[in-house]
Amino acid sequence: MAERTSELSGFYKLSTEERRKFIQEWAGLSDAEARSYEFPPGVDPGIFNRMIENVVGAFALPLGIATNFRINGKDYLVPMAIEEPSVVAAASNAAKVARAAGGFKVQTTEPVMIGQIQVLGSADPAAARLRILAAKEELLSKANAKDPMLVKFGGGARGVEVRLIASPRGTMLVVHLFVDARDAGGMNAVNTMCEALAPEIARLARGRAVLRIISNLAVERLARASAVFPAALLKTDQASGAEVVEAILDAYTLAVVDPYRCATHNKGIMNGVSAVVIATGNDFRAIESGAHTYAAFLARDGSEVVRPLTTYEKDADGNLVGTIELPTAVGLIGGATAVHPTAKANVKLLGVKGAQELAGILAAVGLAQNFAALRALATEGIQRGHMELHARNIAATAGARPDEVDRVVARLVEEHAIRIDRAREVLEELRRPAAR
Repeated sequence: MAERTSELSGFYKLSTEERRKFIQEWAGLSDAEARSYEFPPGVDPGIFNRMIENVVGAFALPLGIATNFRINGKDYLVPMAIEEPSVVAAASNAAKVARAAGGFKVQTTEPVMIGQIQVLGSADPAAARLRILAAKEELLSKANAKDPMLVKFGGGARGVEVRLIASPRGTMLVVHLFVDARDAGGMNAVNTMCEALAPEIARLARGRAVLRIISNLAVERLARASAVFPAALLKTDQASGAEVVEAILDAYTLAVVDPYRCATHNKGIMNGVSAVVIATGNDFRAIESGAHTYAAFLARDGSEVVRPLTTYEKDADGNLVGTIELPTAVGLIGGATAVHPTAKANVKLLGVKGAQELAGILAAVGLAQNFAALRALATEGIQRGHMELHARNIAATAGARPDEVDRVVARLVEEHAIRIDRAREVLEELRRPAAR
C-alpha cells in the first residue's frame, strides 16, 4: 500500500463531494462518519465554499438562547453558540438576578479601530515622528480616499499618532491610524488604508515600511456594562445573601492578586462573550485576543501581570455591584455576519440596529457569565450544575439510549465519578435482566 501523503496537488479544484470522498478514503472514515460532514438542510453549500477554502462540509455547534436579559431598558433573547455545558443556563440565571434591579446598564465608545504601520531604518526617528505628525491632514485625506463609502456613512480615518519603540532591530516607528469603522468590523477598511499610507510614511521617516495591518487590541472601541445583583436574591440554604456577597468578593479578590486564577476568571467571561460572537458570525479569535491582551494592558503600574476584566464591589445597601470593560471589535456589515444564514437569523433575533448595540450586549453577557461563575464557586462549587450537564454528554458517549440517560447521570453524579468507563459499567448493570 502506498504511503499516505498530505501533499495534494489540485485539491482545491475538486468539488466539495469529491474532497469529502477523498478524505473518507484517506482516513478510512465510515459512511456514517463521512455523512457527519454534510451541510445542514436548507443551507446553500455555495455559501460555505465562498467563505473558506477546501470545504468538505460544515461543523455544527449547539446553539442555545439565553433568556431574561434586559439591557438599557430593552429586552433581548441572546443566541449563544458553544459546546460547554451550563454556560447558557448560567447566563440566563444571572440575567434574571440582575433584572430584579433593573437589568444591565451598558455604554460603548465610538467604533474606532487602530491600524499599525511599522517603519525601520530611520536615521532620525524622533525628527521623523514630527515630520509624520506635521503631515497628518494629508495622510488622513489619502486614507479616506480609499473608502469613500465608509466616509459617507460617518466613518473614516480620524487621527494619527506615532510611537517610538526600542527593539533589538533598532528604534522602530509605529504609526497608528485611527479609523471609525461604524457598523463594520473594520479589518478590510483599516488594512487597505494602511497599505495606501505606508509608502508616504516610509518616505517621511526616510526608512522602510514593513508591517501594515490592523491591531486587535481595540482600546478605542470599548464596551462597558454594570449591574446590581441584590443580596436578598443570593441567599442559599446554607448562607445568607450578605454572606454570599462577601464570599463572591473574596473569590473575585483572588483573581485580582493571582494571575493563575485571573486567567480562569477572564476565560469564564469569554465563555459568554465568544458564544455570542460566534453566533453572530463575528471573529471570536480577534475578540478573545483583544480581551486577554487588554486585561494585561490594564496592569500599567507593573505590580500585576494581568487583571480581571470585571470588578465587584458592595454598595451602601449591601448589594453586589459588578462592572466590566473590554474591547469589542464586532460588526454587522461584511464577513460571515453578512453571508452565513444562521448568523443573519441570530442578528435579526437580537434585533440590534448597529455594531455598538451588539457590543453592549457582549459586555452584559460577559458580566452575567462571570457573576454566575463566581456565585457558583463561592457557594455550591462550580461542579454541581456543570458536571450534571457534562454527565449527560458522558452517558450519551457511553451509548446510553434516551430512556437510559437520566438513570446513568443520576448514578454518576451520586458517586462523583463522571467518567466514560464508569458510565459504561453503569449501563451494563442497568441492562442486566436482574436490574430491570
